[in-house]
Amino acid sequence: MKILLFAGTGDGHDLALWLQKQQIPFTVSVATEYGETLLPAGMDVHVGRMDTEAMAALMGEGYTLVVDATHPYAVEVTRNIRSAAEAAGLPYLRLLRQSDGEDLCHKADTMKAAAEMLLELPGNVLLTTGSKELNYFALPGLVERCFPRVLPMMDSLERCLSLGFPPKNIICMQGPFTKAMNVATLRQYHIATLVTKNTGSYGGFREKADAAREAGCALLVVERPVQEEGLCMEEIQETIMRMVTK
Repeated sequence: MKILLFAGTGDGHDLALWLQKQQIPFTVSVATEYGETLLPAGMDVHVGRMDTEAMAALMGEGYTLVVDATHPYAVEVTRNIRSAAEAAGLPYLRLLRQSDGEDLCHKADTMKAAAEMLLELPGNVLLTTGSKELNYFALPGLVERCFPRVLPMMDSLERCLSLGFPPKNIICMQGPFTKAMNVATLRQYHIATLVTKNTGSYGGFREKADAAREAGCALLVVERPVQEEGLCMEEIQETIMRMVTK
């Protein structure tokens, strides 16, 4: 058996470590060189963004199973991986991150809806949704009071600046963030609303929700775009072990 693991999340990294410990041959595919730096040394890593055709070509290089552990909001990437696995004739497993739906003060179905909601809410806003969809929040009357927290990479900083977010508001930091760190950030910048995706425990959702409560600010959660079918970590591991021992 040889597994091609598409990892873009903390649980994807945990699965890679488990495969390494079980001495099961695998390759981790990540989109960026930065993603590679988050993996332990010694792993076989494929770096680079791929379309469906490129994914299918890679899958044809001796792999017997495809595991998709990409971010729950990366809908197009998951669609491409699934299509590529079908084209390559390989079994496909989707690792689902468990959501955490407690303590939600405000909910929005999309980033656009969240931004429109924020126009009606007062005060400073901490954006913890990543840099890719910041354009929705670059609105007159909103962009000036938003504090985007993004990865410490040049393209993330340049995107924030190009969209008009004030330089003094841009927070370039690498997580994971503890509750205490989140509370300190909320108080430092006098945040009235924290915006997050419903990323579950691996995405630090609970640390953000608890911090918002302690700091006395509102929580605005952008819900997951689709309800996926898949397996939890334990189910993925059990399935792989059954395939190994056949």
